[in-house]
Amino acid sequence: MKIINVVVCIFLLSAICAAQQTAKDFDRAGSMFYSFKNYTGALDYFNKSLDKDPNNIDTLVRQGDTLKALKEYNASIDSYNKALKLNSSNVAALSGLTDSYIAFKDYTNALNTVTKANGLNPKIKTNWVKEGQLLQLQGRFEEASTSFERALALDKNYSDAFYRNGLSAMALGNNSQAMNLFNETLAISPQSKVTYNAKGLALEAEGKYADALVAYDNALKIDPTYNSALSNRMHVLLALKKENEALKIFVKI
Repeated sequence: MKIINVVVCIFLLSAICAAQQTAKDFDRAGSMFYSFKNYTGALDYFNKSLDKDPNNIDTLVRQGDTLKALKEYNASIDSYNKALKLNSSNVAALSGLTDSYIAFKDYTNALNTVTKANGLNPKIKTNWVKEGQLLQLQGRFEEASTSFERALALDKNYSDAFYRNGLSAMALGNNSQAMNLFNETLAISPQSKVTYNAKGLALEAEGKYADALVAYDNALKIDPTYNSALSNRMHVLLALKKENEALKIFVKI
């Protein structure tokens, strides 16, 4: 009986405390849960915060981020749009909305959204890379290259921007430039297997098969099961008339 009374008291005390909490208190608790990647707990507190103050833009954005982390993309888009309805220039909401559109493979809306975000705040390097990637998907490689260069202007050691800029250069047939950009990437991120693989493709396109083979081998030193590098290595061996070595790879992939 005493145990039941204690439980009831704790329950009533929690209810009273909850009633006294402000929207900021709930938002702060949600942010703490989010930082520990407890997204379910975070969402509960952000929802409680918005029950008390439904027009708090920052909380709406954080709710959207949490829903996105939970892969509830439709709901996250709804949260970001609510925030943007209150302030159409909120870059955090635009950035989150871009990610949710990308998750849905709605690349047209994603590009429009991140372009708007970059127009409002051109100092977020990750948004420039997102814009570049989305332009690449549309085959707009020269424009994509400009976006990657904007990212590199903000961070000269941004290896992902170097790598993706190299892909644009390669798509435009500028293989020498692509190789230079891949070398810049590898100087910063020497364990990037995808960069070694891309460098191999650029070398192969220039007919430099022996050098391409070295690049693919470097990728495979990092990940011996990397199928793309294995397949590309096989093609180079065939070009070098090394059919027996190529066959050994063929039976593995």
